[in-house]
Amino acid sequence: MEPEHSIKLKKLHRQLVLIKGAGDLASGVALRLYQAGFKVAMTEQVRPTVIRRPVSFAQAVYDGKVTVEGVQAQKVEGASILKAETVYNLINQAVIPVVVDPELHVLNYLEPEIFIEGTLSKKNHGTTLQDAPLVIALGPGFQAGREVHAVVETRRGHYLGQVIYSGEALPNDGRPGVVDGYSVERLLKAPASGIFRPRLKIGDLASAGEVVGYVADTPVLANISGVIRGLIHDSVKVKEHMKIGDIDPRARRDHCFSVSDKARAIGGGVLEAILACE
Repeated sequence: MEPEHSIKLKKLHRQLVLIKGAGDLASGVALRLYQAGFKVAMTEQVRPTVIRRPVSFAQAVYDGKVTVEGVQAQKVEGASILKAETVYNLINQAVIPVVVDPELHVLNYLEPEIFIEGTLSKKNHGTTLQDAPLVIALGPGFQAGREVHAVVETRRGHYLGQVIYSGEALPNDGRPGVVDGYSVERLLKAPASGIFRPRLKIGDLASAGEVVGYVADTPVLANISGVIRGLIHDSVKVKEHMKIGDIDPRARRDHCFSVSDKARAIGGGVLEAILACE
């Protein structure tokens, strides 16, 4: 007879996790859960605005398929009972389905055991405790114990990855984490509204003051020198002041194509919450 803990783990690994959002942090969570043996599906917008596209499963929406650290994801267009069958077929092939479903209809069709709000929108747009037996949210804007079962801290610093069962994550202060002494200087923001046309690509080195691309006819300039770690897809219509990219002053090109320490820490927090609530 198998030990009791072995039986429990097998049951756990059969559970389906649905993650709303497939940006770089949500993708880090998806990778950690996938590698721990969970069945994972994700949802995305019609035109994802993710920046760190090489490490975001959301890129599958644009390319049809994408591979992040050896794990493949595939786009599923639309949400219905028939598409739910497609989702399960992909999962059985060890592929993460990314369902284009802004309204989250697939939540009702799939009925996952675990639902993760991974959009980091900093505001609750309708997530409730009734969405799944276990509901987890990433970052601020959600009340653990009232709106969701657990919240995972996403703010860099001492509490990154902490699981919160009562209350909220730290409020958004509007400032990105400090890297080599730079914070907001790392960001590339749209100088106008329009379609972004890149001049450089992710992984390229940029010098301070260099033109990275254009929005309409207005140049987007690098504030600091470093490697282009992220750029929004060039088919997205952006608004003035919208974040469209970021520069890493450490200039490590390999960092552009690997999951970040932050994403891994948040993924660890989600895994802890699942195990603790099982």
